[in-house]
Amino acid sequence: MTLASSVFSVTPSSPERLRRLPTTARPIVNADDILVPEGYRVEAVLVGLSMPTTLTFGPDGTLFIAEGGSTWPTRPTLPPRLLTLSPEGELDVFATEDLAGVRGMSVRDGMLYASAKGGYFSRLVRYDLQTRERTLILETMPNGGWHEPAGPIFGPDGLMYFGQGSVTLQGVNGPADFTVDIAKHPRAHDIPGQDVILTGANDWSRDPTAPYPFLTETGPFKPYGSRAEKGEVVKGELWCNSAVWRAKPDGSEVELLAWGIRNPWGLTFDEEGDLYVADLCMEEKDPRPVGQDPSKVWRVKNARKPHGTVETPEWFGFPEIAGDGLPVWHEKHHPRRGPVAQPLIENPSPWAGPAVYLNDPHTGNGKIEYCGYDGFGRRGKLFLCQFGTYWPLNSLRDEHQNNGFNVVAIDPGTGEAENFMRNRVPGPASAHPGQGGLERPVDCAFSPDGRSMYVLDFGVNAANKRNVVAYAHTGVLWRVTRL
Repeated sequence: MTLASSVFSVTPSSPERLRRLPTTARPIVNADDILVPEGYRVEAVLVGLSMPTTLTFGPDGTLFIAEGGSTWPTRPTLPPRLLTLSPEGELDVFATEDLAGVRGMSVRDGMLYASAKGGYFSRLVRYDLQTRERTLILETMPNGGWHEPAGPIFGPDGLMYFGQGSVTLQGVNGPADFTVDIAKHPRAHDIPGQDVILTGANDWSRDPTAPYPFLTETGPFKPYGSRAEKGEVVKGELWCNSAVWRAKPDGSEVELLAWGIRNPWGLTFDEEGDLYVADLCMEEKDPRPVGQDPSKVWRVKNARKPHGTVETPEWFGFPEIAGDGLPVWHEKHHPRRGPVAQPLIENPSPWAGPAVYLNDPHTGNGKIEYCGYDGFGRRGKLFLCQFGTYWPLNSLRDEHQNNGFNVVAIDPGTGEAENFMRNRVPGPASAHPGQGGLERPVDCAFSPDGRSMYVLDFGVNAANKRNVVAYAHTGVLWRVTRL
């Protein structure tokens, strides 16, 4: 496969070209429109990427970048590609994935490990860096719905850590799900990590699969159209969702560490061996809307235990507890539209919070990376990409309109965050004609020499009251370097 000419490396002679890009959705890329602290410089490295989702470095300085392709429907169809950028600046296509694209990657012992979404189950795969031979490690993470697989990353114990987000938005499948993955996977549903007893609460909705506007009931941990009964027991499973696991690099000896994490999209370890997980807020939309749920970063304490000794997974609250520790039916979380959420679980497990960091609702947490380098500065901080809100689709509150679209540096000891990388004008650059800064930061990684942080920008992903639209060839790779 040849590399599309729409993706090109930025050179010192490129600034004028970056102000006349052929993509009308993002015609300008301009690092001068981005603010970073004094002593740092921002520059564009690559432009023209299509829905990029994650990046990682190899030990030789090769940068691997994943594109989501037509996971976000495009015309014409775009393949979900794995690209490489060599230390000399050479760009190449390393591989392509079928179904949906890669969501996370790590390089270890001459192999590229990756998670990918697709079908009723997400999968982990391994590529030999020399031969590019692809091996399926496992395909057992229950999916088929809204959210993503996470990782894999490798801990200080040499084990592989990975996760899977929930099928549902707020714990119950609904009609809106048929606009995305549930249309292709109608039997998909959430699975708990521990036995739960149901309250019998169900959500009434218009059945989009029926020829007439019939109403139907749907309960938690059920496919759409299946009701829950009071006192019904749903058995917990090792392969649940909204979960984080660990295993040996070959996928054996899997251990469930935590569940109840709505979308454990970003995973990172610090130098002490603590595992941090970035999680997304619940949304103020049907079914079971939840208002003012903050996005968050969790610390998974079970990750400090020796492999094979975790008897009880930690439960971080989804779908019953908001990020602040309050139940989703608390008056603070009453929605502005739709009914107040009702309890779904009679016997909730002890809550594993509080969060290490809470940010504003609908900030849209992306990936997270620990800084272990003196050369870049801010060693010991967690750098969190804040993808940005989907206002007014997921919230009608005006104060959420510009939340996110930045990168923050978090002190995990205090929970305080510095707005490290942001646009001069709040919100995505495309919302302000003439601006060429950030759109939606999705992932970041530090170069092997520890002096630069590379920030992957998903590109233009515009929301309105009915849907979101992602535009191909608008993704950008930025580099932040300490002077």
